[in-house]
Amino acid sequence: MYENEEKIQKALLVGIDTGEYDAEGSMSELWELTESAGAVPVATVMQKRDKPDGATCIGSGRLEEITDFCRDNEIDFIVFDTELSPTQIRNIEEITDVRTIDRTMLILDIFAIRARTNEGKLQVELAQLKYLLPRLSGKGKEMSRLGGGVGTRGPGETKLETDRRHIRRRIEALKEELEHMTNRRDQLRARRKKDGVITVAIVGYTNAGKSTLMNTLTEAGVLSEDKLFATLDPTSRALKLTNGVSVMMIDTVGLVRRLPHHLVEAFKSTLEEAALADIILNVCDASSEEYELHLKVTDSLLRELGCEGRPIITVFNKCDLVGDPLALPGDRDSVRISAKNGIGIEELLKKIEENLPVKLRSYKLLLPFDKAGLIAVLRNAGALRSEEYTDKGIEVEAVVEEPMWHMVDEYRI
Repeated sequence: MYENEEKIQKALLVGIDTGEYDAEGSMSELWELTESAGAVPVATVMQKRDKPDGATCIGSGRLEEITDFCRDNEIDFIVFDTELSPTQIRNIEEITDVRTIDRTMLILDIFAIRARTNEGKLQVELAQLKYLLPRLSGKGKEMSRLGGGVGTRGPGETKLETDRRHIRRRIEALKEELEHMTNRRDQLRARRKKDGVITVAIVGYTNAGKSTLMNTLTEAGVLSEDKLFATLDPTSRALKLTNGVSVMMIDTVGLVRRLPHHLVEAFKSTLEEAALADIILNVCDASSEEYELHLKVTDSLLRELGCEGRPIITVFNKCDLVGDPLALPGDRDSVRISAKNGIGIEELLKKIEENLPVKLRSYKLLLPFDKAGLIAVLRNAGALRSEEYTDKGIEVEAVVEEPMWHMVDEYRI
């Protein structure tokens, strides 16, 4: 059930197939998006066309059929699987007498629901205002619909004025506030780098199981649902590997095909966490028929962010739902897991260790008692495995990074 809604709303999904992309796959994803927004998709309508109709996106005959269907099935709103102009929305609504939104408005609505942190909420509002600004017709019809169901949540709750200048001022204020937050994050990254913190980013298509993997590895308690865009805000948690090295795991926003550019821009901060990470885990849902496409979408964005040359481990998740996981394509830097059941997690951790940007050595040391201070240094570096006081001195086992080798070499057993 919606927040502030008494009943679940029913939606009709409409798409056009111009041959530019996989229209059926995109409509299947739109169905999931609609469910993630809390609505019930009732049916889909697809029309093949050379190009969208300038006035109503689809043909007049098909629009009449849609009007009849909506009336007979008490449809609350229509979702088009393409971006609509204000004129198209107005024309469709006048003919069908049913509230109409497009794919971008639906995604923005989900973003508004999912954002938890202050920064996430500001990013959502900024994206929504940028989308609304060129769509203000002066009649106030679009703005008057804010706060009335799917595709309307977010800044509408603040009862925004329709005045363009007011919205532009708000956009500038949001940009300034987000810039301050970005600067703080940059300082945090710089401190991590100075302190030698190794970061591992979890990226991938939305609903691939990234948050479940994060929870399995670190017990982070990240929201983990079978919904698209369940995670919007970047979450960071420490993870100690079996070799004693501690890394910072970062969960990021999920990706989706045909995500409008300005939405990617709005959530660039969370994606930058991936761009600047030492190791990237590219997680995909191996049980999806489109997992190869999902991997391509992620690979493409990682290239855009300048991640080439960085260790990228392909993680085939949900392998417990696959008939033969070994039949999945992969290379030496891929691993098959089930984050939910814990299958393959040890192998994944081993892959992370193999790709660490530091050189490590395992040491057995016998430290004189007057060198006990070294133990504190090793402990602070997360390298200490064990210590035992004996008659001869302090026996220590540790995994030591290259910059510290000279400090312990002479005490090696």
